[in-house]
Amino acid sequence: MLGVLALAAFLICSARAEETHNPLSADPKAAKAGEFEFRINCAFCHGLAARGGGRGPDLTRAHKRHGDSDADLFQNISQGIPGTVMPANGTNGQGVGMTDDEIWQIIAYLRSVQVQAPTKPVGNAAHGQELFYGDANCSSCHMVEGKGGRLGPDLTTVGTARTVESLVESVRTPSKRLAWGLTESTKEFAQEYETVTVVTPDGHEIKGVTLNEDQFSLQMMDTAEHIHLFEKDKLRSMHKSRDSLMPVYNPTILSDQDLNDIVAFLLSVATK
Repeated sequence: MLGVLALAAFLICSARAEETHNPLSADPKAAKAGEFEFRINCAFCHGLAARGGGRGPDLTRAHKRHGDSDADLFQNISQGIPGTVMPANGTNGQGVGMTDDEIWQIIAYLRSVQVQAPTKPVGNAAHGQELFYGDANCSSCHMVEGKGGRLGPDLTTVGTARTVESLVESVRTPSKRLAWGLTESTKEFAQEYETVTVVTPDGHEIKGVTLNEDQFSLQMMDTAEHIHLFEKDKLRSMHKSRDSLMPVYNPTILSDQDLNDIVAFLLSVATK
């Protein structure tokens, strides 16, 4: 008898996992339960309101880079997303993982906070592209679709990973989400964008970003995008900082309208 019940339970769970539409979408309590599950299992990377965190993208958008359907969301949560930091269910060190119903509850919650793309564009994407590769000088450090610099993060997909507000914040106050007090996964960008300044044995000062580091050596990229490898014990000094190399673009340097145009360009690229 117990064997029959176990088999029946297994078949029910398997059927739930193979649903193409959320079987709990009509349950008014599912979204509330999903919010609780989200806070426990997902908010560390995606933020408490699902609007993006240090590594996790904004999940309130109607268009999601790795699939928009309920089945896509279930697959991504259950199996993880290869090539990204999104882990498979139960592999993030938080116990045995969620049940299928709990995953569906999270999807119900995400649908409840999902917003449609604004009918009015944030700005002029064409002008934003001109600024990005021109007067605003963004491309000297940042790459979009293979074109631009390597000193800062690649921004090709940042439009789907960050809210408009966080993109504006990262330009106006670029060091805010790089601070020492934040855990690595809640920083805007990962540890490799940590600023480092070294003084070589001959007294030459080099400033750039950390690429790789261990107890004995440091690999860094300087502001001219030259790669250096140093043995730490041979350096005169080495100083690391979470103050971003990116300059602060206040409204006197980059107007609100021009910044909105650049953000519109990044959004247009990411949602292609």
